[in-house]
Amino acid sequence: MSTRIAFLKGHGTENDFVIVPDPENAIDLPPAAVAALCDRRAGIGGDGVLHVVRSAAHPEAREMATEAEWFMDYRNGDGSVAEMCGNGVRVFARYLQRAGHVAEGDLAVATRGGVKTVHIAKDGDVTVGMGKAFLPEGDVTVSVGERSWPARNVNMTNPHAVAFVDDLAHAGDLLAPPPFSPPTAYPDGVNVEFVIDRAPGHVAMRVHERGSGETRSCGTGACAVAVAAARRDGADPAVTGVPATYTVDLPGGTLVITERPDGEIEMTGPAVILAEGEIDAEWLENAAL
Repeated sequence: MSTRIAFLKGHGTENDFVIVPDPENAIDLPPAAVAALCDRRAGIGGDGVLHVVRSAAHPEAREMATEAEWFMDYRNGDGSVAEMCGNGVRVFARYLQRAGHVAEGDLAVATRGGVKTVHIAKDGDVTVGMGKAFLPEGDVTVSVGERSWPARNVNMTNPHAVAFVDDLAHAGDLLAPPPFSPPTAYPDGVNVEFVIDRAPGHVAMRVHERGSGETRSCGTGACAVAVAAARRDGADPAVTGVPATYTVDLPGGTLVITERPDGEIEMTGPAVILAEGEIDAEWLENAAL
């Protein structure tokens, strides 16, 4: 390992990431090292790490290499591995553009949730094909303090519980994972979204992201919220044949989510690279101990 490791810092609607370019998958990033990088006082700070690797160089992505040159090896802020991160994919694409690996237009990005189609627009927004939502059967309840709400179980290759509430303040501080029942609904934990209505086709949300706590934004969470809102509103594009579009306000900005009649979901929003620098390799090695 060299004495210095390049990094960048970026965010998508203030869901922020440490970006570590590593085309040949030569940098070891155990959970403790990732958590140290994401520490907002003793590290660089971020909701997660975007480890940028060529698909052919990563054992989890080699089978996707013919479809997508680049693999988003995403880690949560606590170092745990995540299947997918919607805001992360947009920032990942913006990095690839900045580094000269891709240009405006369409590209494919490999993730643990499969290959995602991405479009980088001239106006700066990035649209990600997020795939289809899966809606598991069964009742789910989430709670904060003495309050509890029914929640819609939505899977976007990662699990979500979407609860519609009267006031976003009822979600509390979201420092700890909100309890849910039954415990068998989410054996590996869950992202929990609390949602209020602002207007027809327009909602606002707060989210506790599994492994990161409350974040300023969550792309897969916004998609889950839009799907849950559409079903609540009787708008299933597969039935009506009409796309369902929701504007989703998050603490860090706004995303536009569209579910098409074929079930495919598109998410559009900004992606910003704001800084770059170097990590001391010795510090990172010590942090991993």
